[in-house]
Amino acid sequence: MSVVGALDGVFAWLVVAAQTVLPESLRPALQQLREIPGLSVIIVVAALLLTGMAVSNMAGQWLVDQSNRLFSNIPIVKSIYSSVKQVSDTLFSSSGQAFREAVLVQYPRAGSWTIAFVTGRPSGEVADKLPDDMLTLYVPTTPNPTSGFMLLVPRTDVRELGMSVDEALKYIISMGVVAPPATPARPASPTAASTSAPTRQS
Repeated sequence: MSVVGALDGVFAWLVVAAQTVLPESLRPALQQLREIPGLSVIIVVAALLLTGMAVSNMAGQWLVDQSNRLFSNIPIVKSIYSSVKQVSDTLFSSSGQAFREAVLVQYPRAGSWTIAFVTGRPSGEVADKLPDDMLTLYVPTTPNPTSGFMLLVPRTDVRELGMSVDEALKYIISMGVVAPPATPARPASPTAASTSAPTRQS
C-alpha cells in the first residue's frame, strides 16, 4: 500500500499545482478528484495503456523517433539522454544478456545486504590485478535501476537467489513492496561454470 500512498501523494501535488493555474470555477472539481482514493493508480495504469497503444502503431513510433531526435540535439541534455537510453536499451532489452543472474551481496557495508546482478567476470588488466574467482556485479538503485554501481567481489561473498532477473527487477523497482514468491536457490548457473577458470594474460 505504500506505493499507492506515494502515487496518491504525487497526484495530490499535481492537483494543487493545477489549481494555481486553472480558472477558479474548475478548482472544486479538482478538489473532489483529489479526495477519491486510488484514483492515482487508475490514472497511472490508463496512461501506461495509452502510451503502449500509441507507440505500437506507426504514428506513435514516429513520435517516439522525433522525441529521440529532439533530445539528441539539445546541448548538455543529449549527452545525458543518450547515455541513459544506451544503458536502458542494453540492460532491459528482451534479447539482451546483460544480467546473468540475481544475487545477494553485502553493500554498502558488512551486514547490510542488497540485490545485485551478475554481469560477468573481470577481464584484461583488471583481472590480472585481482585474485581468482571474482565476479562483476551491477548494484542498481531504487526505484530507478538504470543507475547503480559496479562491484568486483569474490564469488564466496555472493549468495545466489532462486528468483529470476525479471522478478528481481520488479522487487527493486517497487522498493521491496512486490516480493517474488520464495524459491530455492538455483544450482550453479552456466555463467558461473563457464567463468570458473578465467584466462590470464602473461
